[in-house]
Amino acid sequence: MTRTTHVALRRVRLPLVHRFQTSSHAKRDLEHILVALTDADGVTGWGEIASPSGPFYSAETTESCWAVARDHLTPLVLRTEWEHPAELAAALGKVRGNHFARAGFDMAAWALWSLRRGIPLATALGGTRSRVEAGVSLGIEPTVDALLEQVALRVAEGYRRVKLKIAPGWDAEPVRAVRSAFPELALHVDANGAYPPGERAVFRELDTRGLLMIEQPFAPRALVAHAELQAELATPICLDESVEDVDDLVTALRLGAGRILNIKVSRMGGLTPAVRAHELARAEGLPVWCGGMHEFGIGRAANVALSALPGFTLPSDVSGSDKYYARDVTTAPIVCRQGFVAVPAAAGLGWEPDLPFIDEHTTARASFPG
Repeated sequence: MTRTTHVALRRVRLPLVHRFQTSSHAKRDLEHILVALTDADGVTGWGEIASPSGPFYSAETTESCWAVARDHLTPLVLRTEWEHPAELAAALGKVRGNHFARAGFDMAAWALWSLRRGIPLATALGGTRSRVEAGVSLGIEPTVDALLEQVALRVAEGYRRVKLKIAPGWDAEPVRAVRSAFPELALHVDANGAYPPGERAVFRELDTRGLLMIEQPFAPRALVAHAELQAELATPICLDESVEDVDDLVTALRLGAGRILNIKVSRMGGLTPAVRAHELARAEGLPVWCGGMHEFGIGRAANVALSALPGFTLPSDVSGSDKYYARDVTTAPIVCRQGFVAVPAAAGLGWEPDLPFIDEHTTARASFPG
């Protein structure tokens, strides 16, 4: 049995190398919460709470996650004995919702569990790949020309799949321009639920552009609207915000609300539910890929491990650290070479936290017991 004897929480802020804008907000830096769980033998597993600062992608924020992690999840962890991370995840499930906050603890438990067994996290999760194909996500730019420059830069770096953020007023024209300039590029768009359920014209136009997928056109709970739109389009709809747990996925499958699933560790509450979603999707023949939340190296390492599972047949948002950060929180950056990231063979996450650098960028900390 494993008992966590010490929990450390750190709020860490890093600047982005390039401003990133979605349909709801723009960001120039990110503040995430790092979670360290230490057992009685002094072994430490690290996780990351990669919530946005504001309540735009989901209801959770850095502030809300900090409070829930400190006041509710940490006490649960300290009094729970567990043999497998799924057991700790079940205990954390007593806290309703708060998926981002729970994900950081679940991730740390998996890192600790795999470290104690001397196996890579990817192996612990059931991964079968030695490398994973990476895609890159591009935000809304001031001009179409600026967007084309960003696409050209990422293609030159070896990325073979590019995701474009879209919003009302920034959709058909930039997609048409990118497709014209890069006719063979695997391209998909992501609306983050920005369109009203009755919108059809813009998606009919996008349906002619040879896209890999159209991600989350409508609000998270608008599954019927997604199903109706999917019935009209040849392009697969990919669900993201709509699927927060496996029950949501069951509902979406029964409705025919999409043909592809974005599995995000943070959105679904951790690696444990993410693996369950992968298993269900694979059984139903639904292609999946791993989405990202601009994670620091800790969360990005977990995404790489998850993407090694056999059902992840589409490029995942596990682009190299340098896409977002001049320097990451790990001693070595996560590197993408010619569109692929190597799955580490070392035990645990496979990347080590850079403690002095983390200390420099910590804005708040809490430790239990003190």
